[in-house]
Amino acid sequence: MTRIRLTTAQALVKFLDQQYVDFGGGPERFVHGIFTVFGHGNVLGLGQALQESPGELTVYQGRNEQGMVHAATAFAKQSRRRRIMACTASVGPGSANMLTAAATATANQIPVLLLPGDTFSTRQPDPVLQQMEHTYNLSITVNDAFKAVSKYWDRIYRPEQLMTALLNAMRVLTDQADTGAVTIALPQDVQGEAWDYPLDFFRKRIHRIAPRLARPDEIEAAAELIAGKQRPLLVCGGGVRYGDAGADLRAFAEKFAIPFGETQAGKSAVASDCAYNLGGIGVTGNGCANTLAQAADLVIGVGTRFTDFTTGSKSLFAHPEVEFLTINASSYHAAKLDALAVVCDAAEGLKALSVALEKRGYHSAYTDEIIEAKRAWAEERKRLAGVEYSVKEGAVKEESDRPAGFFVPEIAGHLDEKLPEYAAKLNTSLTQTQVLGILNEYLPEDAIVVGAAGSLPGDMQRMWNSAVADTYHMEYGFSCMGYEISGALGVKLAEPEREVYALVGDGSYQMLHSELVTSLQENKKINVILLDNAGFGCINNLQMEQGLDSMATEFRHRGPDGQLSGELMHIDYAASAAGYGVKTFRAVTAGQLRSALDAARGQERSTLIDIKVLPKTMTHGYGAWWHVGVPEVSGSEAVQAAYGQKLGQLDKARSY
Repeated sequence: MTRIRLTTAQALVKFLDQQYVDFGGGPERFVHGIFTVFGHGNVLGLGQALQESPGELTVYQGRNEQGMVHAATAFAKQSRRRRIMACTASVGPGSANMLTAAATATANQIPVLLLPGDTFSTRQPDPVLQQMEHTYNLSITVNDAFKAVSKYWDRIYRPEQLMTALLNAMRVLTDQADTGAVTIALPQDVQGEAWDYPLDFFRKRIHRIAPRLARPDEIEAAAELIAGKQRPLLVCGGGVRYGDAGADLRAFAEKFAIPFGETQAGKSAVASDCAYNLGGIGVTGNGCANTLAQAADLVIGVGTRFTDFTTGSKSLFAHPEVEFLTINASSYHAAKLDALAVVCDAAEGLKALSVALEKRGYHSAYTDEIIEAKRAWAEERKRLAGVEYSVKEGAVKEESDRPAGFFVPEIAGHLDEKLPEYAAKLNTSLTQTQVLGILNEYLPEDAIVVGAAGSLPGDMQRMWNSAVADTYHMEYGFSCMGYEISGALGVKLAEPEREVYALVGDGSYQMLHSELVTSLQENKKINVILLDNAGFGCINNLQMEQGLDSMATEFRHRGPDGQLSGELMHIDYAASAAGYGVKTFRAVTAGQLRSALDAARGQERSTLIDIKVLPKTMTHGYGAWWHVGVPEVSGSEAVQAAYGQKLGQLDKARSY
């Protein structure tokens, strides 16, 4: 057997450079590159290997370890899990910084390879710089924390262990039913240790991903179930996008007149102009999808995990005889809601089920319900996009049913009396729904919009019309603040010819925006649309809707009473981004926003538009309930009432 002497790190890089996937259209390179933040735990091992012989791997310089993993996750997500990035960080805090992003990848079932540096396997210098010591178990390091957020975890104590670890890593990274973050911890001394590796280990490896076909008996059972139902409803999940099944879902819906709602991950798998596309469904869904969901006698989940936001904490599907059917490559997710499970790829399941239903001559019993629900939502969406705050009169345009001279926000009854203060401090008359309407009108139809957390995902799932498929990129499996800008960079790396827009709130922007610098370094233009309402608006809504007072969710100075009740903060986000070299704009009126959007499109480097908006002007709920932890005991009558309402909703919801 021919062998080659390499360090562990050199062997790792050589192996990654030879990994390919084939989904039926020929081999494609699987590992595109590696994000790095170097430190003493990885710069001499992996750093040397990447400097001397990187092969076709592109080395990217991250600014923050969490941010670079978010970028890698977004790259894989936008690539429909057919290409991935690896990420390496140093021992201690560098590795620990990747934990949040690892959890984000795993929650969303997106493959990303993490290579954290680790302490010495020999323990000779213990405690090495940045080592966390556990007196009860010296084998534990910071990297053991990755076990809870990884789909596969390993630590390399000897160079020869690398081979089985990497083969298992590829098994999980290419698993279409159960993938996520893969972590291989690399002690810094072992990275530099050498071994005589079999040369055959570094041959070109093609991981052939065969379609997972449906069992005929499962298809027949599913067809029989559908045939006995009058008003079924499809739920389009992320598996439809990852499995390239958008066209199949559209054909299925049109053939049998079955409408479908979109989850955050499934949105834009089919363009919004499809007659059977109802738009977003669930807690952040719209009135159209949720109205038909409540009356559906069968719910057909396609590639969805049926999260609480999709099901309204298992209360949305309220028909007394509703049943559930799932098509999912994962047997775990297919079994949720006690559903009849068809375990297969989304495209294969839809095609097989279409044949079985066609033989039965099936057609749903919907008449005008779909058209009427879509028409009603179109009117509501138009109203939302037209809501405008008048500083002088405090009135809403064309809203004669509201009190004259008094602006009532969409989320009413919370901070109504404070809105003039916000309008004056932020010097704005813009509402959040108005901004979303302008953005959807002015952004290029083939541009990709990226989001993750706060109130914007709800507004986007409800209001955003996707004219082109695969242009809506939302991380909502973990709803991780700080994903948006890093994610936009990852999307841009995956699709460099398209405009990419990160829609981010001020709270999330403050959490993490460091990869803006990487976008400048790489000449990969991204556009940041920052909506500043001077607070954590989404959580302020939550606390006040459940009977609490506003506390530590508005961005205010500490007041004379010792609480965060003082003057509102005014932050110039455009100025901060300009310091990096980003081209920035400011907007406090609709006209300024339109001008800024036009100007941003003409730029060659990354841009940021600092938009000041009023709080409480985002969209509200549309018929879906969300189960949250309301206190059972409280001296507040408002909290007591909220708890009573929770019990009432639980009585209507499924228990499992």
